[in-house]
Amino acid sequence: MSAIVPVILSGGNGTRLWPRSRPEMPKPFLPLLGEETLFQQALNRCGGAAFAPPLIVTGTAHLPHVEAQAAITPGVSVIVEPEGKNTAAAVALAALRLPEDAVMLVCPSDHHIADRAAFAEAAISAAKLASEGWLVAFGIEAERPETGYGYLLRGEAVEGGYRLAAFVEKPDLATAERFLADGGYSWNGGIFALRAGTYLEELERHRPEMARAVRDAVANGRDEGSRFYPDAGAFGRIEAESIDYAVMEETDRAAMVPVSMGWSDIGDWRALQSAHLADDAGNVVSGNAELEDCRNVMVVSDGPRVSVVGLDDVVVVVDGGEVLVTTHAGAQKVGKLTGARGS
Repeated sequence: MSAIVPVILSGGNGTRLWPRSRPEMPKPFLPLLGEETLFQQALNRCGGAAFAPPLIVTGTAHLPHVEAQAAITPGVSVIVEPEGKNTAAAVALAALRLPEDAVMLVCPSDHHIADRAAFAEAAISAAKLASEGWLVAFGIEAERPETGYGYLLRGEAVEGGYRLAAFVEKPDLATAERFLADGGYSWNGGIFALRAGTYLEELERHRPEMARAVRDAVANGRDEGSRFYPDAGAFGRIEAESIDYAVMEETDRAAMVPVSMGWSDIGDWRALQSAHLADDAGNVVSGNAELEDCRNVMVVSDGPRVSVVGLDDVVVVVDGGEVLVTTHAGAQKVGKLTGARGS
């Protein structure tokens, strides 16, 4: 099997991490965990002999950040989308720019993975299945009854993994607890291994209009060395849809590889808090802060001192003149705020 091609998808603005994440410097390009940004982490864990140089799919707004932060990664190439059309079309663009037998490892640019060795091992197993014609999802070990993630139901065993029996939407708490007790369910981390030709065949079977529009966008696109610009008119005809809905839930070739690798999508402030090493009371502090009689509190301040007394399960963020206070339960609603939308 030839080297695995990392396809790094860099879109979205991470509005649920406002005010730290903003349109001019969104979540993937921030050092939220350690000195590397999430985007740099994604590039670096796809290094080594098993991997080819990465192919990045991004938009015009993110291009300066992508090129600045990928500057030291050899052989990087970039597809610049005219507009965001979700992941099914983005992956198709990459597939059409690669040989049919290339195995793509599709990775979001804004996730955190603590165990890079486990990630690499799972990537190699998934790539082997993909080279045999499977469309392979990473099944992240479910560590708690999480209502913020979709789930994958494991089916019968195949060599190196399992058939994928079902995609399951984000559940309520009771259902998530049942999934955890069952043991056959994994989190859907949005990481896939796909043979380029197989993915395009399945896209043409299940979303023929999208496949035709992406082919036209590539055929009429503009190649500028390490950058490729798809044709905006053809790409604009696409109805935005995720790879999960457009292909993975439709195909009869879906498989999964289970993996435990310290994964988090850093989808909101609560998820970011969980990814940090907390003190004995579950508190996480970054910047100038004082906590008294607090449990499971996160404080992030870029300057002013923040003092918190007697609170549980709260996040306080001070960044660039903006202040956010939210409970853990409200963390996923931060993106609905006026400030987060750039208004």
